Amino acid sequence: MDSLRTTLTGGTACDVCGRLPHPRRLRLTLAKLVAIAPVELALHAVVLATHPPYLVSVAVLASVTTALVIWVVEPSTMRLLRSWLHAPKVRPRQGIGTLWRIRVTLNDRAGSLENITRRLAELDANILGLHVHPIDDGVRDELVVSTPDTITATDLETAFAKGGGRSTHVWPTTALALVDGQTKALSLSARVVADPAELPHAVAELLGAQLVTDRATLAGQLAGDILKVPSPWTGLFAFHRPGEPFTPAESARAHRLAELAEAALTIAPAGR
Repeated sequence: MDSLRTTLTGGTACDVCGRLPHPRRLRLTLAKLVAIAPVELALHAVVLATHPPYLVSVAVLASVTTALVIWVVEPSTMRLLRSWLHAPKVRPRQGIGTLWRIRVTLNDRAGSLENITRRLAELDANILGLHVHPIDDGVRDELVVSTPDTITATDLETAFAKGGGRSTHVWPTTALALVDGQTKALSLSARVVADPAELPHAVAELLGAQLVTDRATLAGQLAGDILKVPSPWTGLFAFHRPGEPFTPAESARAHRLAELAEAALTIAPAGR
């Protein structure tokens, strides 16, 4: 679905909501002018050449032009010029560069993160955010890193491997990743309290996971990567994150959200 959306929108859609940037007023005006002017000129030429009565001319021009512009010409032009219309305005990057979200497993001993930091410094990369998740065989660090535009995901994976990291996953991200985890968790908690039915979507957003709707998947080869969370309605919600097992801390956060949804459902009838 993500690749299809990128193909259809030219890669300019928002990573979060999927919407295209709002067209700038000048571009929108020029696009509509290009679409409407030829139709207007052609219709006026036809009407003037046939010399119909004045009222007939006005009626024909108003109705035909309006119908063609609204239903045919303008939508076609908007689709044709979509990538140009919605192209984001180029602004100075102000030193932020490209943002990456990285998950890596490190040994839980002094100096492990320092080795990674040293390797990132060689790439002129800057760590903007860091969350640490304790796991059985070390720690799973989640970082938001800013790099120059010339740095690729492969460069980062190589740097982490040289620094002693393993099971490294790197993908591009946006400035929204810089929102600290506590603020994000509180926002999602408020969302669940207001509407407990939002629980599965809130957990999926909190963990960057997918809600499993196919029960066959639970018994398949992905069972090891499945996180099961109690549900006040169906008895169980299951979440999957390809190639990225859930940490104990993430599991605890998801279960707390489920408890919050259950408490909200219990309190709501009494409140009403």
